[in-house]
Amino acid sequence: MTEMKTSMRSSVPRKPKKKKVNQIPFGVALFLGIIGVGFFLGNNNPRAALMWGFGVSAGFTLQRSRFCFTASLRDPVLTGGTSLTKAVIIAIAVASVGFISIQYGASVKGGPIPGNISPVGVHIAIGAIMFGIGAVIAGGCASGTLMRVGEGFLMQMLAFVFFIIGSLWGAKDFGWWAKKFMPEKGVFLPDVLGWAPAIAIQFAVLLALYILADWFGNRKSKEI
Repeated sequence: MTEMKTSMRSSVPRKPKKKKVNQIPFGVALFLGIIGVGFFLGNNNPRAALMWGFGVSAGFTLQRSRFCFTASLRDPVLTGGTSLTKAVIIAIAVASVGFISIQYGASVKGGPIPGNISPVGVHIAIGAIMFGIGAVIAGGCASGTLMRVGEGFLMQMLAFVFFIIGSLWGAKDFGWWAKKFMPEKGVFLPDVLGWAPAIAIQFAVLLALYILADWFGNRKSKEI
């Protein structure tokens, strides 16, 4: 019986393996194209060339790291993984160092504090729920959607179109939301507590969230 099965398997013709396409020439051509566009933009507007370079670098980093803000909040619930969650916390901490330096420097010089200091209110909860539902259905946030559009995912292209439509609609009705739900003045913690306590609270909260995410991820991995 075993010999019959072996002979039957050997008699079935095997499908030839598809030959892998060498993608190095395409990568070289794309790289040269990126450099060419950068030089073209630089001749007309050096700032546009700089933004082009930042955009390409950010896109490459997102694609290689599979970085997605929605996944950082979704994965702990669905899979128990918290690697992206910890990455987002680290990214916020690094960005905080830059923003704090810029804002503190402006404060010392007596100038206006740069950045959008938005008030906290019920509008954030409403927007977070709406955006969270849409992001989970679409399979990604803005950064994740853009990254997958570049990879050719049709579902993400559809999500990208409606992302633009929703953004334009939100911008159109922003005045109504501001009038109905948003407080007139936001709370800037350095004005209330002082710079040192506000910075300490900021990084203490981020550290606590990182420890919690690490503990939760390790606990889930042990259960599996």
